[in-house]
Amino acid sequence: MTANAPSIHRYSFRVYYEDTDAGGVVYHANYLRYAERARTEALRDAGIPHADMVERFGLMFMVHRAEIDYVRPAMLDDLLVVETETMDVGGATIVLRQTVLGSNGVCAALRIKLACVRIGGNRPARIPPQWREAMAAMTRDIRTDTQRGD
Repeated sequence: MTANAPSIHRYSFRVYYEDTDAGGVVYHANYLRYAERARTEALRDAGIPHADMVERFGLMFMVHRAEIDYVRPAMLDDLLVVETETMDVGGATIVLRQTVLGSNGVCAALRIKLACVRIGGNRPARIPPQWREAMAAMTRDIRTDTQRGD
């Protein structure tokens, strides 16, 4: 990630028919899929694709915990944005906040805890420095938020 990169990653996409129930409302489990895609793209855009961590170190991120608050429904053909930001980076874990936004505001808010594990044994492992630094760079600057009134 470059020094000028934003602290929050944004991933945009459109809701397709396959994402919805019979009433045209996004099926609740699809928010997890959207968050997964957004995390993958955030790593790729930061220059540290998940596939590189697998290939170079034999490590991967696994979801350890997921919390979701459903605020308002997203509908068929809506244009959505998933904002991904890092809340905490530990030795072997990362906590992310992911917010799914539609034209009417927040659709869902997720708190995801990822664990870095060795492939095959699923044993915890330290996050490689390059990934730790890039994820830490995706932390919102609280001073900026305070100045904006967030």
